Amino acid sequence: MIVASHRLLGAADVREIAARLDFRPSKRLGQNFVIDPGTVRRIVTIAGVQPDDHVLEVGPGLGSLTLALLPAARRVLAVEIDPVLAAELPRTAASMAPGLASRLEVVTADAARVPSLPGEPVSVLVANLPYNAAVPVLLHLLDTVPSLVRGVVMVQAEVAARMTAPPGNRVYGVPTVKLAWFAQLRRAGPVPRTVFWPVPRVESGLVAFTRHEPPVPEVTRQQLFAVIDAAFAQRRKMLRSAISSWAGSPARAERILREAGVDPAARAESLGVVEFAAIALAGAQPG
Repeated sequence: MIVASHRLLGAADVREIAARLDFRPSKRLGQNFVIDPGTVRRIVTIAGVQPDDHVLEVGPGLGSLTLALLPAARRVLAVEIDPVLAAELPRTAASMAPGLASRLEVVTADAARVPSLPGEPVSVLVANLPYNAAVPVLLHLLDTVPSLVRGVVMVQAEVAARMTAPPGNRVYGVPTVKLAWFAQLRRAGPVPRTVFWPVPRVESGLVAFTRHEPPVPEVTRQQLFAVIDAAFAQRRKMLRSAISSWAGSPARAERILREAGVDPAARAESLGVVEFAAIALAGAQPG
């Protein structure tokens, strides 16, 4: 519930904060800030944030989404790479949501490299991720923060399509399979360019995820990812050729594929994560 003293950022608020800080959005960091309160409310709803959740927010920027999360969650841990924005965020929370500002903790760090998070475990991820960082950030967090069980990320529409593509789709590739090892992902709706400042050149989209157990527990992440990388490095080749270096020889590659129940003439883009895991498991056997 949003209390009377709580207010979300609109376009004028975002521009006022940026002007006061003499802040200019960085294209390199993919800094485009949401100026539409309806959009941030929608993201919080899709994420299913509950009153007892400890939320991890990546890329809070000027605080548009942060202010929508504070009344919905018990705690919000915001990880911001820009030190100027990280320093300003607590002041924005204190001004716009004085009764809720104590729920916020801000960490200045690169979310794709942060080794650990302070405080109690986080359970939900909500993030506005730039194009070039979206997949590395999400893979890193799913790998290093096992307490994360679900979340919503806002990414470029093209990246959303790649994250959620089914086998056989033209944009299906390494990111799709690696993410599928950790979680089930789905498209959760478009985000128009007009809700951002500055307005980006591309459309954005929401991707929701729910963590699941590894589909083949006997296979480690490292074993699986090695097979995926080898297979997609030469994605137009048949698998017997594409993974021959990984397997040690074309003959052993064919033997591993047949043992895994995979057609040696298939191509990487036709396989799901379970088939890749079966290959990794067969390849781990001696011989």
